[in-house]
Amino acid sequence: MRIIRSWYNFPMNIELNALVIDDDPQIRGLIADILKTVNWNTEGVATFDEAIKAFEEKEWALIFCDVMLKETDGYSILKYFNEKGYKGLFILMTGFGSAAGALDATAIGAHDYLVKPFTVDEILRVAEEARQYYITSRLQEETSEVEASAYVSDIPLVGKSPNFVECLKLVGRIAKSNLPVLITGESGTGKEIVARAIHLRSNRASKPFVVVNCGAVPSELIESELFGHVKGAFTGADRDRRGLWEEANGGTIFLDEITETTPFFQVKLLRVLQENEIRPVGSSQTRKVSARVLAATNRNIEEEVKAGRFRQDLMYRLNAVTINLPPLRERVEDIPLLAEHFVSKVAEETGRKIKISQQAMEILKSYPWFGNVRELENAVLHAASLADNIIRPEHLPSNIVTFVKKEKKEISLPTEKKDVTSFEEFFKSAQGEWLSLAEMQKRYAEAVLASTKGNKQAAARILKIDRKTLLRIIGKKP
Repeated sequence: MRIIRSWYNFPMNIELNALVIDDDPQIRGLIADILKTVNWNTEGVATFDEAIKAFEEKEWALIFCDVMLKETDGYSILKYFNEKGYKGLFILMTGFGSAAGALDATAIGAHDYLVKPFTVDEILRVAEEARQYYITSRLQEETSEVEASAYVSDIPLVGKSPNFVECLKLVGRIAKSNLPVLITGESGTGKEIVARAIHLRSNRASKPFVVVNCGAVPSELIESELFGHVKGAFTGADRDRRGLWEEANGGTIFLDEITETTPFFQVKLLRVLQENEIRPVGSSQTRKVSARVLAATNRNIEEEVKAGRFRQDLMYRLNAVTINLPPLRERVEDIPLLAEHFVSKVAEETGRKIKISQQAMEILKSYPWFGNVRELENAVLHAASLADNIIRPEHLPSNIVTFVKKEKKEISLPTEKKDVTSFEEFFKSAQGEWLSLAEMQKRYAEAVLASTKGNKQAAARILKIDRKTLLRIIGKKP
């Protein structure tokens, strides 16, 4: 069996290719020098024809392209590459930036729109985003290759955690029976989806599936809503009306939040379950109705019985089979699957390429999700609306990030302060001046060499360069 690489063993320092399309050799050289410091292979071209040739020869994770070229413009190149199926990040550069230009750039698929003169930090930021995007895409491609022939259900129940799998095994076993089922679980765990899954896998699948939110219907109206009424039964009843129970005849009726009903209504509901017949409000006649009953609650129904708020005999009638859905915090391994599922829905609806960064995913996995799957979905949709191509921690709802930080989860968040002293000690000279790229490169190579105790071959392997290049960088003759 093929093993899929995880975030923990994927080579995060993998050497990637970047292409710079600009007729100014200084710009090409500047970007190349900056990217080399963070382990990128960089090539530069000046024309559209050269860009096409380079595009066909290699896989490019990142492309920088000037808006104004001698023969064409960057927008045309971007459109051409998109048509050819380019999967990396495309950055348009211009010396004459405008809001309209930025809008047009991102509208046709550019990841970013940089205005010259740009800073080193801007180039490094884009490079890191491209690296994250590339790694995430490759992981998803590997997963899809392995699961390409896997079974895909028509029911949106996403997960693989052992407790959730066991729960759904029970759903499958009882689906074809006519037994009443009580589905319990916290709000947002997917009780209605499970109820619908039972219906769709039953012999009643071709018949109606009727949902009744008992907590949303006023107690004085719920009897009429469920069982119907006859003309003149009460003020405003100007005609006979069929109830939802009769609408579900032959199919399934799902009574959500069943513990929100009153003891008075529970007596009538118990009779319907016992006799399989209803009596519309104001009528003296009963009607036979065959509807399978599924009920759900987010409360502990036994405690509700002990407190006198729910009839014990009705509980026994409803829970011939009980399915208890685990909360999301007990299904941590399902969080990435669910998050990717919600992202794919956004991508399908909008046509955008959206990925979730490693740091953002770690935050999602560390949060306890009091609102369960529903809260996770809302958080992912919120983040997707703010992100471009990659969902990062700052795109997530602030309450989630704040909670995780307060709980002192071991996650490196970009919002956390860096160790400024050590940073400046490494990147500044003794006089407090910022080092040149060449000097910074030398200092970094010396640090790696020191970590290998002077083993030049080992240091060269870590830096992914040959031994001669290492010696040249640190200023020693081969």
